[in-house]
Amino acid sequence: MIAIEGVSKRFASGTLALEGISTGIAAGEFVALLGPSGCGKSTLLRLLAGLETPSEGVVNFAAGRPKAGEIGFVFQDATLMPWATAAQNVALPLRLQKRPDDAAVSAALAQVGLAAFAGAKPGTLSGGMKMRVSIARALVSKPKLLLMDEPFAALDEFTRHKLQEDLRDLWRRTGTTIVFVTHSIYEAAYLASRVLVMSARPGRLAADVASNVAEGPDRRGAADYVAFVKQLTETLRAVMPDEAEVRAA
Repeated sequence: MIAIEGVSKRFASGTLALEGISTGIAAGEFVALLGPSGCGKSTLLRLLAGLETPSEGVVNFAAGRPKAGEIGFVFQDATLMPWATAAQNVALPLRLQKRPDDAAVSAALAQVGLAAFAGAKPGTLSGGMKMRVSIARALVSKPKLLLMDEPFAALDEFTRHKLQEDLRDLWRRTGTTIVFVTHSIYEAAYLASRVLVMSARPGRLAADVASNVAEGPDRRGAADYVAFVKQLTETLRAVMPDEAEVRAA
């Protein structure tokens, strides 16, 4: 689906955020970008979204650059319009594309378990519910590619785990290609079918680790999950022995 070839990114300030990134992402994969703060994970995600352009190299899509609505983006903060209802927030991408579709909005809210809260405003919703609205907004256009930038980082552990389960189930049901930024080893191991480990600075692709369960993460048993966490931890230690910021939670 996506070929990333020799991509580097240098900002106007002179900071080299990414250097020589080359990899591919197949349709239907759930890929986690794992690494410490400042290693360029979010920059790479923005390059995939077309929000930034590479200083060197190219990002190629097999079917050409996706059109409006074919890429969904979920930020770390829910970034909802406080004056609008949940349904109105979810409908925003469709309004911008001038193709309103109330049925699609209702379906997206139902996908994230918020069908009963369509008329609620963000101020009345919990942090986890706000993030669900944000995810529904990204899904309403039925994107081919869903990009997520540490969407659960600010949530409490219980809510975070529930949304991880929901996201994993959503991926299994829809087959949407997902690229998910995290600096949590546990989160990457729990969610992803494949983990791209990045080192800093500048950000480089240090390792490409596939899930150790062929059936996918939804069927990973406890022992397999622990083994995958251990594998990722050892990989990070090998490629970033001095990176104190790497966290496993």
